[in-house]
Amino acid sequence: MIEDILPPEVEAFETFDDPPGTVLFPEEEALIGRAVEKRRREFATARYCVRRAMGKLGMAPVPVLRGPRGEPTWPEGIAGSITHCTGYRAAALTRKPAMIGIDAEPDAPVGDDVIEAVSLPHEREMLRRLAITSPGPCWDRLLFSAKESVYKAWFPMTNRWLGFYDAEIDVDPAGGTFSAHILAEGLRWQGRWLIRNGLIVTAVARIGLS
Repeated sequence: MIEDILPPEVEAFETFDDPPGTVLFPEEEALIGRAVEKRRREFATARYCVRRAMGKLGMAPVPVLRGPRGEPTWPEGIAGSITHCTGYRAAALTRKPAMIGIDAEPDAPVGDDVIEAVSLPHEREMLRRLAITSPGPCWDRLLFSAKESVYKAWFPMTNRWLGFYDAEIDVDPAGGTFSAHILAEGLRWQGRWLIRNGLIVTAVARIGLS
C-alpha cells in the first residue's frame, strides 16, 4: 500500500497486524521498558518493519533509537520514516542524499476543534470545497496526515521545528497528490496520498538532494 505512493528508490515494508515474537535490540528495549502493552506492540512492530526494509536495501539490521524530539535516528547514509496507527505499521528507507516522510491515519474525521488547531484559513476553505465537490474521503484527516508527512521529512533534514501553521497544503482530489508550501522558506514540496482499506496514507519523498 505505502509502496504505491513512494519512488522506486525507496524500500518500504508494512503490516496490518503485530507479528508475534519480534525481538528488539537491547538499546531499543531500553526505550520502552516501562511502556504499556499497546505502545510496546506499536514500537516493536515498527522496528520489525524497519528491519525488513533494511533487508530490502541490502543492509544488516541495526538498532533504530530516538532523537531529542522522539524522531527515529537512522544509520549513517540512510534516510527513513516510520508510521503506525490502529491496524497499520510501516517503515520506508532509502540511501542519502534523500528525505522521506510517511504517515498513516484512519479514514475518519478528526473533528472541527482539531482542524481549527492545525490548519490555515486557505486550508479550511479547501476542505469546505472538497466536501462539496469530492465527497467521501475524510479530507480533514488527509490534511492532518499530509502535514505529519511533511514534518517527518523536514525535521531530520533541518533539525528545526515545523509547526502546523508553517506548511500550507493543497490537495489534488483527482490526482492523488498534494503540494506543501513551507511558508518561511518559500519551498514547495510535492507529496502523494492514497486511501484504501479504511486507511489514509501520505508520503513526501525527495531523492538525490544536494
